[in-house]
Amino acid sequence: MRAFRSAGPILGALLAVAVVVALLVTFWPRQDQRTLVAQFPRTVSLYQGSDVRILGVPVGKVTSVTPAGTHVVVRMEYDAKYSVPADAKAVIVSPSIVGDRYVQLTPVYRGGPKLPDNAHLGVDRTAVPLELDQIYGSLNDLNKALGPQGANKNGALSRLLQTTAANFGGQGEQFHSTIENLGHFTRTLADNKDELFGTTRDIETFVHALSKNDDTVRRFNDSLAQGSQVLAAERHDLGAALHNLAIAMTQVRSFVHQNRNALTSNIKGLTQLSQILVKRRHALDEILHVAPNALNNLALAYNGDVGTLNTRANIGESVNQLKADPATVMCTFLGQAPGGKKACKSLTSSLNLKALGRPAALRSSGGNRYVAEPVDRSLGGLLGVSR
Repeated sequence: MRAFRSAGPILGALLAVAVVVALLVTFWPRQDQRTLVAQFPRTVSLYQGSDVRILGVPVGKVTSVTPAGTHVVVRMEYDAKYSVPADAKAVIVSPSIVGDRYVQLTPVYRGGPKLPDNAHLGVDRTAVPLELDQIYGSLNDLNKALGPQGANKNGALSRLLQTTAANFGGQGEQFHSTIENLGHFTRTLADNKDELFGTTRDIETFVHALSKNDDTVRRFNDSLAQGSQVLAAERHDLGAALHNLAIAMTQVRSFVHQNRNALTSNIKGLTQLSQILVKRRHALDEILHVAPNALNNLALAYNGDVGTLNTRANIGESVNQLKADPATVMCTFLGQAPGGKKACKSLTSSLNLKALGRPAALRSSGGNRYVAEPVDRSLGGLLGVSR
């Protein structure tokens, strides 16, 4: 009996400690739960114990629903293992017309800051579903607005309906075709959405480039405006110039038509001349190199006092040339006298030589035999003669 009395205070103390621990466990905020407070304009069919969901998955419960003036304060808890973005909103969702509702936290967390514990969401971050009586009220308001006391007070709506019916009367097939074509058009747009958006992106790039080069575009527009002003100021002169040009072109056309044969002949002659110049370009090149020296020598040989050309007889060179080419030297001397051409032919015949043209045009063919160069009477093709 004495032992029981001594153990009584100990049991009482243990019982008090157990009660305190139970209270702490019950009311102490648990680390695996987070609290959220949200303000809604109304909370129809939302009660304590209603679900708190993310993507339709229950993650917590509503712990209290308290009216507070013009809004309702809803306190809720959700598991701390679920992350909620810092800019989240709370939406009351109605799964059916009749039945309990739940609170949906949206959007889904995809990274970044998280919603802290004991966060408060104002009315601007909450949403409620449209109630059935509000829908009925809106339909009633629409009916009144279109009724005899509203838009149809003077029969305007009735006349609109009658006119519409008259316009569409007998046009049902065409109206159906229009809707069908519109469907094809929208389908085409849907099938080419990549190209359409690509074009839009290209336009955006072009506009962005214009915005970056705004000064250049402005200067270009200013220059274009100045050019337009100049043309506007000179429009009479420009018109006169164009008029004169038209007259000149008409005259040129008439001239070409009247002298078509002559122009054709001249063009053919120019073509022939250009071909000859191309064929004789090496000779022309030689002339251009030799002609300056020849003209200089001629100028130096001219004696202005007596009007003669002064030359020097190179007897020694003539003797050497006579030894090397006697026929050419003799024909050169004979050609200066009357009847020299006939004498040259006799000389070349006696020396067993063949002269075909000018006496001074003989060339060596090897050994002691000489032949004369054939004479080009067409002057390199400039004259149309037979050879």
